[in-house]
Amino acid sequence: MGAGSFEGFSRRALDFYAEVERENSREWWLAHKPLYEADVRAPITALVGALEPDFGVAHVFRPNRDVRVAADKAPYKTHQGAYCATADKAYYYVQIDADGLLVGAGGYRFAADQLGRYRTAVSDDLAGPDLERILSASRADGLEVGGEQLKSRPRGVAADHPRLELLRHKSIHLSRGIGDPDWVFGPEALPRIRAEWERLRAFTGWLDQHVGATEIDDRFS
Repeated sequence: MGAGSFEGFSRRALDFYAEVERENSREWWLAHKPLYEADVRAPITALVGALEPDFGVAHVFRPNRDVRVAADKAPYKTHQGAYCATADKAYYYVQIDADGLLVGAGGYRFAADQLGRYRTAVSDDLAGPDLERILSASRADGLEVGGEQLKSRPRGVAADHPRLELLRHKSIHLSRGIGDPDWVFGPEALPRIRAEWERLRAFTGWLDQHVGATEIDDRFS
């Protein structure tokens, strides 16, 4: 991914998204698009471009929302996200918004074939406890486990299954809200974010090994 060098985010990026939360209109966006390009898109593009050789193919999300079927018709996202994807489509994620920086990793949208492999692995007597250990260590390190979940248990899964909560997941990811410490806005941000992603390699490695890429489609775009 072509980009300039990453020297940290701009504090103006946080102010920009605070304004987007209040003034989410096409007219406002077009008037402030140069600020978005310079202080949001350029830095995050440079960041994932710098991380791409070690973490996989980089992608920066579009700033606009797909409002065709959404109840919320606000045209623009209130954050800017980007990711690097491994060959087997586990994702390392980074986001900037009004609150500051967020980092994470995981499987964000499992297609049907991925979900089937995920549940098979969670049910396995070796792979399932391995994921439990990874998530337990991650929680102890201050990371949060997230992802879409079924309200009830999957069909055919016993109510007393020892990993029922994990089996309810339709996607799963880990994240850490960094906020806006001073280092986010300087060159120290690159090695710090790199270190955060490195700490997530056990998790993405589990996903690569047991879930892998979808053979149906790639819906994380």
